[in-house]
Amino acid sequence: MTFLGLSARNAMRNRFRTTLTVFGVAIAVLAFIMLRTVVWAYNIGVESAAPDRIVTRHKVTFVMWLPKRYIDTVRQEPGVKMATWASWFGGKDPKHEQEFFSTLAVDAETYFDVYNDCAVKPAELAAFKENRRGAIVGDAIAKKMNWKVGDRIALKSQIFPGDWEFAISGIYTATRKSVDRSTFLFHWNYLNEGMPSSTKDKIGWIVTKVSDPARTADMSLAIDRKFDDRDTQTLSQSEGAFNAGFLGMFTAVLKAIDIVSIIIMLIMMLILGNTIAMGARERTQEYGALRAIGFLPRHLAVFVLGESFTIGVLGGIVGLALSYPIVQLGMGRFLEENMGSFFPYFRISGGNALLAVALAVGMSLVAAGIPAWSVTRLRVVDALRRVA
Repeated sequence: MTFLGLSARNAMRNRFRTTLTVFGVAIAVLAFIMLRTVVWAYNIGVESAAPDRIVTRHKVTFVMWLPKRYIDTVRQEPGVKMATWASWFGGKDPKHEQEFFSTLAVDAETYFDVYNDCAVKPAELAAFKENRRGAIVGDAIAKKMNWKVGDRIALKSQIFPGDWEFAISGIYTATRKSVDRSTFLFHWNYLNEGMPSSTKDKIGWIVTKVSDPARTADMSLAIDRKFDDRDTQTLSQSEGAFNAGFLGMFTAVLKAIDIVSIIIMLIMMLILGNTIAMGARERTQEYGALRAIGFLPRHLAVFVLGESFTIGVLGGIVGLALSYPIVQLGMGRFLEENMGSFFPYFRISGGNALLAVALAVGMSLVAAGIPAWSVTRLRVVDALRRVA
């Protein structure tokens, strides 16, 4: 039997304590993966944004209106392939008052040309365009709400009074990680017909698809200059910059989460170090006997490090196994369905999974450093005389 094999068997001599320690490491790994996935999912929404899309909104704030006629001006700008618009509706299903999902009034003719990463079956898209009350919903919210094509849905808006009835014409799927799969899309014309004169022919924002993604910054400035002398000025940004700005309020919180994830692993290391130190102290006489029959100090250090390594590996594997059903299937599904605007794609990345296991193993070896050094300093006579 090898030194590492004997070390692994030593780890199981006190099975109850080892089991508790392994689960302690596993919980730390689970918490680390959960927190790191929150940060990763936030960043992936920005990193995966379409490089050739520009979002134009009111210069003062996102919630203020733009005149609909601005869309014609934007489309005339050189380098613009196509442009569409949308408005926030703020709708809720009265049958599911606690469920939140984005509801947008969009230009039915152009929206899915600009957002070509929302994949809709051609027949369903055609049916949507033909039906003034038609709606297309994301596959995540459709699954959650048990909606199917052909269902009739009534929504109430927190912004626009009245009863709004829709017929689901299609379901879209996302081909890009930055796309919210829990959005309810319907005809802007239908909304505009029911709006009072003060807000008629007003839109929330404009989305432009440009010919050259490398010129999005220049194109954004050029679009804004078109409206500098108008009553309503605009602010145009690349989709990535817009997403980052929209979620910017959470940046400090996410940095704090990142720090907490590291602190959790450090706490795990201290707990594991205490367990290894207890085991080494209990085996002092055994280590003295091993030294007496010819084992070298480095052999004893290998025993201690190997035992800690075994616990770290087991804890990392168990924590990783727990994280997929809890974080990805449970928490991830909940966030995609209820907070798709912030976390459109919530998955455990391979990098975070490997980092968690590597930290669990690496910190287990660091935690065993002092106990391993201590056993190499044992004198045979003192070790044989010591009572654990």
